[in-house]
Amino acid sequence: MSQPSSSLGGMTDFTLGGLDELMAESSWATGSLVGFDLETTGTDPFEDRIVTAALVGSVSRTWLVDPGVEIPEGAAAVHGVTTERARAEGAPAAEALAEIAAELSAAVAAGTPVVVYRAGFDLTMLACELRRHGLAEPDWDAMVVLDPYVLDKETDRYRKGKRTLTDVTAVYDIPLQRAHSADGDAGAAVELCRAIGRRHPRVGGMEATALHAAQVRWHAADAEGLERFFRSKGREESVDRRWPLRLGD
Repeated sequence: MSQPSSSLGGMTDFTLGGLDELMAESSWATGSLVGFDLETTGTDPFEDRIVTAALVGSVSRTWLVDPGVEIPEGAAAVHGVTTERARAEGAPAAEALAEIAAELSAAVAAGTPVVVYRAGFDLTMLACELRRHGLAEPDWDAMVVLDPYVLDKETDRYRKGKRTLTDVTAVYDIPLQRAHSADGDAGAAVELCRAIGRRHPRVGGMEATALHAAQVRWHAADAEGLERFFRSKGREESVDRRWPLRLGD
């Protein structure tokens, strides 16, 4: 930590760097966080199904789910779970989904921020799955979500290269063990989120609920900018501005 530069009348005068460090050290970045991640049958959050899930925090849980549908070979090649294994070892989807929702609801009740890399996909898929099975959902409005993907794009927006979890954890020197396993990705997302908060006190010093609200704005602005880029290339494409749930208005 930076040392005080001077003292006047009993008041400590910190350098700007020291103030930034204090802001980050007293923030959500050093508090309790729970990571959440899914591995799925595909990339459509509205139609595809959950295969594995993980919540990683002070107490961690993982689920292997029988999605009730075939797992495409391409998806199985990514996360390693075949249709045969899911059917033999997985919990029924409704049972696992109810447990996942209950654990997330407990995090919401405790006021613990939920870290989800590319939350717009994972949380939207979870919501769709819960609705598909007629199950109770967490209180989405009360959930504080921290998305390292959104935070990284806002704090280092001009950096070239991909922004997959693998790529961004490498930028921050965060080990990513067992990539594309739900618990490995969830744990890495938490550590990445903390690292972003420490490196960028502008976000690390924000209160978590204020940061959630800021991410809503940042994601929408980024989507608008991406649409402008597409138009400049003669392409008319719509980019979803909603975050963290891509449902409703």
